[in-house]
Amino acid sequence: MTAKTYHVLVLCTGNSARSIMTEALFNTMGKGRFRAWSAGSRPTGKVNPFAIEQVQTLDYPLAELGSKSWDRFAHADAPRMDFIITVCDKAAGEVCPLWPGQPVTAHWGCADPAAVAGSDDVKRRAFHETFRILMNRVRLFVDLPVALLDRVALKTELERIGRSGMDTDTASVNDDTRREYN
Repeated sequence: MTAKTYHVLVLCTGNSARSIMTEALFNTMGKGRFRAWSAGSRPTGKVNPFAIEQVQTLDYPLAELGSKSWDRFAHADAPRMDFIITVCDKAAGEVCPLWPGQPVTAHWGCADPAAVAGSDDVKRRAFHETFRILMNRVRLFVDLPVALLDRVALKTELERIGRSGMDTDTASVNDDTRREYN
């Protein structure tokens, strides 16, 4: 029997930084169990170069990255999403399209590194910190026994993961989930 591949759509307003990095993290860390895309409500049309630097640390193919509208994923012929994750507060507060199927939704808000002013070193540190937070969240999610959880449990876990950001929080989410479902 072949394991299911879970489809994840990561949303942000501009689709130039946080959602792009999260897409690459899911596609890399998910090891084939997850296939992710990212999109924005008002895409900038370009990927932030500091986001590209972070994604390069994963050896992820940069040609797959691009800033695009979330409308592309709201059509009947679009990939059917299992999960929709917003990573910015603006996108979480907007009226989203109706997604085909009934994907589990969650908000994983974190500060926008693209909004940080200062030198390139300051900006690079902001992107690295956001990338680290997103990496921890993706790691927690891909480690979940998704096939064993019902819709309510999945939503609860995704919301809990979205509130994590410190190493102590991420360890407790993972340990609690493993004890409960293993």
